[in-house]
Amino acid sequence: MIYFDNSATTLPYSEVLRTYQEVAAKIWGNPSSLHSLGTSASRILEASRQQIAALLGRRADEIFFTSGGTEGDNWVLKGVAFEKERYGKHIIVSDIEHPAVKESAKWLSQHGFEVSYAPVTADGFVDVEQLAALLRPDTILVSVMAVNNEIGSIQPIIALSQLLADKPTISFHVDAVQAIGKVPVSSYLTERVDFATFSGHKFHAVRGVGFIYKKAGKKLAPLLTGGGQEQNLRSTTENVAGIAAMAKALRMTMDKESTALPRLAKMKAIFYDELAKHEEVCIFSDKGNTFAPNILTFGIKGVRGEVVVHAFEDHAIYISTTSACSSKAGKPAGTLIAMGVPAKLAQTAVRISLDDDNDMGQVEQFLTVFKQVCERTKKIR
Repeated sequence: MIYFDNSATTLPYSEVLRTYQEVAAKIWGNPSSLHSLGTSASRILEASRQQIAALLGRRADEIFFTSGGTEGDNWVLKGVAFEKERYGKHIIVSDIEHPAVKESAKWLSQHGFEVSYAPVTADGFVDVEQLAALLRPDTILVSVMAVNNEIGSIQPIIALSQLLADKPTISFHVDAVQAIGKVPVSSYLTERVDFATFSGHKFHAVRGVGFIYKKAGKKLAPLLTGGGQEQNLRSTTENVAGIAAMAKALRMTMDKESTALPRLAKMKAIFYDELAKHEEVCIFSDKGNTFAPNILTFGIKGVRGEVVVHAFEDHAIYISTTSACSSKAGKPAGTLIAMGVPAKLAQTAVRISLDDDNDMGQVEQFLTVFKQVCERTKKIR
């Protein structure tokens, strides 16, 4: 089996699973309980928070645990909107955001807020000048992802941070779900970023756990109320075993960055150069350093993406039709549509997303199968 769908989810590290099992089996107390089992669980919880904060260069009291990226995006958008609505009701999100952001923005537009969508260039990058033109005195939030999940374009977070530097009343949120372990933290977690969203299963943790970064002093209304956990901002009993495992996964992932990123970039470049030799192939990503080193999106002209996905699956090679969250709906990649790619061509898009566990042998096997798939789909084309 060859797994090239790591942007959808990653295989948990074996060490991470051991941490999860050990904590779940030995420290099962509720961290809010007063007895010694609760105290032990609370210590693990806070040690994990401290470790995550240190890895990101932030304070422990700025890290809040969630169930994953979708909850984090929903929480930040809705929490900021309702916390700041007395100051304004205008929100800006980019045209290529993950559904967790775009659907949250759409929901807010149905509840008294006004949403503007910042356009992107033909290459898939948020147009900073056009976003600047959308800013208004009543703008309270700007939300832009760090790395696009469909084509891998690294968004201009530093330039946007500079744009918003003299606008402290506007909260700046970055969806960093696809960024951890793929691009340097400094490229997306700038001093101007007020909120950022992370999801554990994207970096070899278990599913159902994530966290947000909330800069100290920034206001955020709770999404969940009840027992008062997470500084009264996210009430529910914390998933201590999952959180401990996530902290370990983050450390392992970031420890590998210096060696993993060049390997990923090299594999991606081989994919790119080989695929570019075929005139029936349209490549939507780039191999340059303005794109993440792990994502390459392409299409075979005239062949729908799902046909290509299943053709590779017949050879036990797993890729995807861009975003996993919308692939089953059969819709063309929203990012490609926003870039101006015709819908018929966008429907051909498939995504390879690599991980440090992949190797050159797998790349060669994929390219061998790719030639067979091209031959099999000639009649369709």
